[in-house]
Amino acid sequence: MRIGIDLGGTKIEGILLSSDGEVLQRKRVPTPVGNYTGTLQSICDLVDELETGQSEICTIGVGIPGTIAPDTGLVKNANSTWLIGKPLDHDLMHALNRPVRLANDADCFAMSEATDGAAADCHTVFGVILGTGVGGGIVVNHHLLSGPNAIAGEWGHNPMPAMSPSEQSGAPCYCGRSGCIETFLSGPGLAARHHQQTGEKLSAEQIASLATPACEASLAAYEDQLARALGSVINIIDPSAIVLGGGLSKIDRLFSNVPLIWDRYVFSRTVVTRLLPPKHGDSSGVRGAAWLWHDEEDD
Repeated sequence: MRIGIDLGGTKIEGILLSSDGEVLQRKRVPTPVGNYTGTLQSICDLVDELETGQSEICTIGVGIPGTIAPDTGLVKNANSTWLIGKPLDHDLMHALNRPVRLANDADCFAMSEATDGAAADCHTVFGVILGTGVGGGIVVNHHLLSGPNAIAGEWGHNPMPAMSPSEQSGAPCYCGRSGCIETFLSGPGLAARHHQQTGEKLSAEQIASLATPACEASLAAYEDQLARALGSVINIIDPSAIVLGGGLSKIDRLFSNVPLIWDRYVFSRTVVTRLLPPKHGDSSGVRGAAWLWHDEEDD
């Protein structure tokens, strides 16, 4: 039995997952924003509730909006800023009296969709989050890749490939650079470029739903940018499938249009990589956290 925890900015979600992927229990509680000690306590209380009545001690995986720095053991790159600089995995391990596995929320999404989701039959999977930010995770043969810097899959903070003259100035990114993929492909990035080109102040959701010529032009430009960015990923890791998640993954046309474009940017005569919508949708993060212990069955 596995427990998965998705530590979000406003809510903490937990599930109890059976060995065959069935969700047996699901609970949500508000995140104690700005309160690290309260966050630890909320996770522990959630685990206690989910584990009540179980005859065995469950494994615990936690998805976080950041990652654990290998050199310090402390949380870095978290937009839930009260976690930054804290030994979250260490503190949870002691509070729960068992090992706990932590991973970035985009990594958990990739793990979920590669384990029993849209790409369950694939050897190499790149999971993508297109939302307020842009993240990614890499799963090979159902094992999550991390790397010595704990940043595997962080494609959002590479420069947009093959930028046109109008793109080359590049919007500033919170990471300190300009022209990052995230500044183009995030929801706010799409909205900002639409406003820059048209003067219209629309959200990414509104741009996708309206059929005006201006919105169509913005979506066509977005599709080309997504094809370029994913084409560079295909050139490096050559995944069997790419699964899109996050709010912008609800734009259905991406799944048919982008593979028609990325051929221009991939160093191969044919491209058989599949671009897939998620099977588990918004539940993929918490499911992927539970599946962080999937390899225990393989040992």
